[in-house]
Amino acid sequence: MASPKHKTLLPLERLEQAAECLRTLAHPHRLRIVQMLLGGEYTVGELAEACGIASHVASEHLGLMKDRGLLGCERDGRRMYYHIEEDGLASIMNCIEKRFG
Repeated sequence: MASPKHKTLLPLERLEQAAECLRTLAHPHRLRIVQMLLGGEYTVGELAEACGIASHVASEHLGLMKDRGLLGCERDGRRMYYHIEEDGLASIMNCIEKRFG
């Protein structure tokens, strides 16, 4: 019997969670939003403009990522500023930028 060449494998339940996270990110507008938010906080309008989409569409993308725990937001008066909650997004985006940049 061959000895394992890999470190301890993650349980399938954890890999299912990872796959769900990756499915959530698997959209060009969401990736652009993450790319921007890794550099600072932005409003829905700013993110929508950078993606070339309507604000309500950007809000839907942001809501989905927020529901998955990837993003957070804070209110400042009438504006909502979004930010990264999941530190691992920097590594994922770094991998994407190296491969496709």
